[in-house]
Amino acid sequence: MQQPPVSTLPSGYQPNSGLLADKIILVTGAGDGIGRTAAETYAAHGATVVLLGRTMSKLEQVYDAIEAAGHKQPAIYPMNLEGAVEKDYRDMCDTLNDEFGRLDGILHNASELGDRTAIRDYAADTWQRLMQVNVNAPFMMTQALLPLLEKPEHASIIFTGSSVGRQGRAYWGAYAASKAAQENIMQTLADELEGVTGIRANSINPGATRTAMRAAAYPAENPSELKTPEALMPLYLYLMGRDSIDTTGQLFNAQ
Repeated sequence: MQQPPVSTLPSGYQPNSGLLADKIILVTGAGDGIGRTAAETYAAHGATVVLLGRTMSKLEQVYDAIEAAGHKQPAIYPMNLEGAVEKDYRDMCDTLNDEFGRLDGILHNASELGDRTAIRDYAADTWQRLMQVNVNAPFMMTQALLPLLEKPEHASIIFTGSSVGRQGRAYWGAYAASKAAQENIMQTLADELEGVTGIRANSINPGATRTAMRAAAYPAENPSELKTPEALMPLYLYLMGRDSIDTTGQLFNAQ
């Protein structure tokens, strides 16, 4: 099966230190791994970051780290995506509108891995949980927050893809299917919004990265041989910042 074409970070790209000055950016799964690193990196480049996750203690640690570094005070929005329903996202839109009046970007980073097992043995409740967190949540959240994303002249939505979403692989089950769905949502949304609003949508496949999720998927792997989340941040900055204003509907590989 032929894979869709993918893009990479422009060669030699160097983000300006004030790339995200005065931007309001929501990061899901901000308590750990790539989400935490992205939140701290966005804050370091001038953004006010809204930290979304289900574990308050982790979000508070990120909040404290951003404040300790002297960056703009972030906000915390605790939410368990597994149980969130449409009204929760409408309430989120109202809250963010009251607090900030707009939204300049969303990084859909939160994901569930699920079981590494054959389709014939895959538990239906696990499948449904992954579809809820990895597909339904970013769909409902994006839909609810579009009015806030339409307020600035330009806004960016970054979805998180995977190589197994672009080419299915044995034993990846719901994770692979959910990532394929998420990237299709991105492409559909980008096509609908291009030329109509200033909102652009793209996806990033992080690749093999030193995170807890990667360790769960590959327990025998040596993490010291993997790139850290920090090494991927130039692409996350590029797609969130003004340097990618004319880029939409693209699948990016971070490695």
